[in-house]
Amino acid sequence: VTLLISAYNEEAVIEDKMLNSLSLNYPKDLLEIIVVSDGSTDRTNEIVTQHINKGIRLRYYEGRVGKSACLNKAVPLVLGEIIVFSDANSKYNKDAIRKLVGHFSDETIGFVTGGTKYIAESDNGIANSIGLYSKIEQLTKALETKISSPVGADGAIFAIRKSLYQPLKEYDINDLVIPLNIIKQGFRGIYEPEAFCVEKTSKGANGEFNRQVRITNRTIRAIVNNRELLNPFKHGIFSFQLISHKVCKLLVPYFLILLFFTNILLIRGEFLYTVALSGQIAIYLLSWLGYRGYSLNGLSKLINISHTFINVNSAILLGWIKYIQGKKYTTWGSVR
Repeated sequence: VTLLISAYNEEAVIEDKMLNSLSLNYPKDLLEIIVVSDGSTDRTNEIVTQHINKGIRLRYYEGRVGKSACLNKAVPLVLGEIIVFSDANSKYNKDAIRKLVGHFSDETIGFVTGGTKYIAESDNGIANSIGLYSKIEQLTKALETKISSPVGADGAIFAIRKSLYQPLKEYDINDLVIPLNIIKQGFRGIYEPEAFCVEKTSKGANGEFNRQVRITNRTIRAIVNNRELLNPFKHGIFSFQLISHKVCKLLVPYFLILLFFTNILLIRGEFLYTVALSGQIAIYLLSWLGYRGYSLNGLSKLINISHTFINVNSAILLGWIKYIQGKKYTTWGSVR
C-alpha cells in the first residue's frame, strides 16, 4: 500500500500528519508513505525530510502545477498495488488503512472511500452545520454502496487499485474524476464507515464559500467531460445516482430562485402558499442573521444551518458563473 499525501505550504500541520501516518496500524514493510509537495515555499519540505530515515519519502515538484498534475507524476512511481489518497491536515484513525484495503479481496472493487469528521477551529457554529452536511453525504454514500457505487469519494481518505489510475487533466477534481474513471472501466466502489479521518474546519464562512465555488466549478466540468455516465441504458442505476446526487445538487440554486418567484405568483390569498413563502423568507432572514454574526437564544442552531445552506448554494451559483466564463481551477491555497 502507498499512502500519498498531497501538500502545499503545510508547515503548520505536516509534522502531525507525519506522526499520525507513522502510527497507523499497518505492517511497516507493506506501507509506503509519500508526501507530494506542489511547489511548497515554506518549511513543508524541510519538515518532511526530517522523517526520511523513518521511511517517509518526499516528491517535490517545482512550479506550483496543481494537485492533479502532481498526482499524474507521482502515481506511476509508487510501489503499492493499492494507493490511498490523503491530505496533509487529515488525521487517520489507526485502523483506517486496514479497513480500506480489506475490501480489495473482492476483485470487482476498484475504489473504497472513507469519511471525514470535522471539529471546530473556532466556536462559530460552522463546524456543526458542515458536520451535518458531511453526515448526510456519508449516509448517501452508504446507501449508494448498497445498490451500486458511491458517486465520488472523500478526497482526504480513499483508496484505489493502482492499475486503474488514469492520468487526470490539470483542472480535474481528483476525488470525483478518479472514481468516475474506475466506474467506466467496469469496477465499482464502496463506502467504509470505519475508515475515517479528522479535520478542523476553516475559521470562517468565507473559506468554506470559496472552497464550494471551486468545487462546483470543477464538478460541473467533471460531469460534462464524463457525460456518458449519465446514460442509464449503458450504466444503469449509477446514472440515476450521478444525476440525483451531483446534477440535482448543482441545480438547487436555480430551483430555489424558481420556487421563490412561482410562490409569489401563486399566493393570491391562499393560506398554503402564504405559509410556504413565509417559510422561505424566514430561512433567508435566518441566513442573513448568521452572515451578520447574530446568535439568538434557541435559534442559534437553526441560524447556522440556514446560513450554511444559503452560503453553499450561493457558492454553487457563483461556481456556475465561473464555469460559464471559462474559469478553470488548477491550484489553490489552503483556507486553514
